[in-house]
Amino acid sequence: MTNTQVTLIQIDNYGPWTVTPEPRREPDLQTLQSRLYADLSQLIGNRDGYVFFTRFDNMIAVTNGLDTDAHALIQESVGNRYPVTVSLSIAADPSPGQALGTATDQLQEAGSAQDRGRTEILRGDPVPESARTDEDVQVAHFDVNDATSKYTDRLNEFDSFINIEQGYAELMRYMWRAHESPSFFVGGDNIISVCSDIDHEGFSDAIQHVREAVGVDLKVGVGAADNPQSAGMAAKHALETCREENTAVEFSD
Repeated sequence: MTNTQVTLIQIDNYGPWTVTPEPRREPDLQTLQSRLYADLSQLIGNRDGYVFFTRFDNMIAVTNGLDTDAHALIQESVGNRYPVTVSLSIAADPSPGQALGTATDQLQEAGSAQDRGRTEILRGDPVPESARTDEDVQVAHFDVNDATSKYTDRLNEFDSFINIEQGYAELMRYMWRAHESPSFFVGGDNIISVCSDIDHEGFSDAIQHVREAVGVDLKVGVGAADNPQSAGMAAKHALETCREENTAVEFSD
């Protein structure tokens, strides 16, 4: 059974800050957001976690193995480097969607994202070390079949982008509604899903749904471990097996 630990990351009072004392230049805001994501990716990645940017002012991390002290250190590091602070909310559940829902509720109960008084909130309970197992995190790494020959080498770049994004959007909706599993575009033609306990048939159904809905063909490698990065690497190796064996769904050994 999976037991995914999710951390919701939210920049404090970000909307008002972007227009105080007057509206800030969009390139400066984009630079801040991208640098903050890169730093969080490294800070959490160095502790075997994953972070996904979603809307940039809100980010979702999978943090199995990170305790409260590790979260506090990350929070402190951001506060020392940036003109903004972040609040963090931690929750765990066999369903990643339920974990994210709990984390969201905890942060919303602490105050609005635009409340000046809600600063560097740290709430929630990480999975105790004694309760962790080798099956806590299931990661699925999806890849578009023949993306280079179908899109990159044939179409205008924006048309390629539209096709890839349509596949991502349809997969994202399906995995969330059918399995309470969030999916994230991670560049190129790659999508990572943080999954509940989904079997071979469940992934096959997802691939078939995307093909029928938007005409994008996918394959997927699936891995499980006690932390996100190990599960993700196992998923990558399983995806390589898909490429070698010309299969659509492969699980790591």
